[in-house]
Amino acid sequence: MNNIQNPVYIFTRRIVSPFQDLIIDYPFATGFKTLNIQNIINSRIIKTVNELIYEQTGKLLEQGYKSPQMTVQGWYEIKTNEKGVLSLSIGNYTIAYPAAHGLTIIKSLTFDISTGKEYRLEELFKPGSDYVGTLSKIIERQIKEREIPILGEFKGIRPNQDYYIADKALVIYFQLYEITPYAFGFPMFPISVYEIQDIIREGSPLAAML
Repeated sequence: MNNIQNPVYIFTRRIVSPFQDLIIDYPFATGFKTLNIQNIINSRIIKTVNELIYEQTGKLLEQGYKSPQMTVQGWYEIKTNEKGVLSLSIGNYTIAYPAAHGLTIIKSLTFDISTGKEYRLEELFKPGSDYVGTLSKIIERQIKEREIPILGEFKGIRPNQDYYIADKALVIYFQLYEITPYAFGFPMFPISVYEIQDIIREGSPLAAML
């Protein structure tokens, strides 16, 4: 990965539905070395946007709701746009009335902007390294230190746990209700790249942050 690449340019695009209260803002990225890479990354972004819309609205219809009145709001945050790495989060909030409260889902994507490759969590670490165990122990320690209320016993992260990269940290996070009560929001656990540098895979987006 080339650590001296310039950041890409991010523009906001919007989806508005005339049939329901739906406004989705999502990122569109340009400034890649080829149009093919640009298309790969933007196609993955819009695919995630559509998946979240379906996750929040399509399933309600499948479960028997007949054209429920819903409010759907989508947004995004750029977490890293430097050193050849683009890491971002895409959020979707949906409430189907007369529910007491809505539900938010956040998904994150991390790319090598020189190739368009998207990185799963396991691809950030050396093959054969116990990254699940290592990250789980760090998070378990943070849960105790930060006195985070959890639902039952913490059993560790999933191999494909949600994450993003921000500055010199890997941020592991959990969805609402995944390990904490709804009122706590999204539990997020920043882990310094220097704390886990022994297992970081060379050439990965995490390695670029070292």
